[in-house]
Amino acid sequence: MTTTQTSNEAAIATVPLGNTGPTVGRIGLGAMGMSGSYGPADDAESTATIHAALDSGANLVDTGDFYGSGHNEALIGKALADRPREDYLLSVKFGALRGPDGSWNGFDARPEATKNFVTYSLQRLGVDHIDIYRPARLDPTVPIEDTVGAIAELVDAGYVRHIGLSEVGPETIRRAAATAPIADLQIEYSIVSRSIENRILVTTRELGIGITAYGVLSRGLLSDAVRSGKTFGAHDFRAHSPRFQGDNLDRNLKLVETLAALAERHGVSVAQLAIAWVLAQGEDIVPVLGARSRARWEESKAALTVELSTTELAEIDKAVPADAVAGERYAAAQFASLDSER
Repeated sequence: MTTTQTSNEAAIATVPLGNTGPTVGRIGLGAMGMSGSYGPADDAESTATIHAALDSGANLVDTGDFYGSGHNEALIGKALADRPREDYLLSVKFGALRGPDGSWNGFDARPEATKNFVTYSLQRLGVDHIDIYRPARLDPTVPIEDTVGAIAELVDAGYVRHIGLSEVGPETIRRAAATAPIADLQIEYSIVSRSIENRILVTTRELGIGITAYGVLSRGLLSDAVRSGKTFGAHDFRAHSPRFQGDNLDRNLKLVETLAALAERHGVSVAQLAIAWVLAQGEDIVPVLGARSRARWEESKAALTVELSTTELAEIDKAVPADAVAGERYAAAQFASLDSER
């Protein structure tokens, strides 16, 4: 494992996002955690983190209209209000339905709903177009051709630049790509979440579709942020995630300890090792990192200087085999909604 020393101000390298998508920074910023998904967040620090990411050369900011029931988009819109529009790319997920109590009530990706959702996102974000627009999940009652077709109409009208997908499987990817050009698939991918390697990654590479990988740190599991005995608030995603419950958490933390030993030997953090591992899987995979503080962003950015050899990648795979993690990545009801896992 080698690290390359770079200036704090050095620009992040860029890569094309698939065959038809925009050029993006090698890593992107995921904003979900800035709206309470992992406990309280500070708007001022979140804003400073968005600015730090852009200043360091990242240009992709990922959000969802349902993050904080609109809070996240409003936060991003305010943070970016004084930035030139060409300096950033907005990736927006839509379709998840939420109640005023924070409950989840399914997905709506009908064409008329799609056009309704984008109207409110444009208003909250304070922009005249969204760079990549994607349904958050497959709506089982709506053919993917109808949803993608509706987004294609928004592209023709100038409200959207590119079409993305999220957490869908090979058949759905092919049907979507036959309807309109698809820039990328957003999906969870990490050392401990590797199901996309079986069929999905083969399909996206065949079709020239990029991957924007979220959950690279497995909700903080692959970092120094979670230790045995830690508890999570009722609105923290991890309070309901099987990987963070009881014996599962104890088993998973043993995997983290193994990774920590490897990381310490090479002078990097567990998080940096986990990010570097995803980066090493191919330039068609762009990690979207959920930093909500400048310190976390700087730690994540430093992973770009970590180069893993073939031997070191094999060492990581041996230490944490693909099937080693205990518990699914979502609670049962949410996991059942994932077309990508069928």
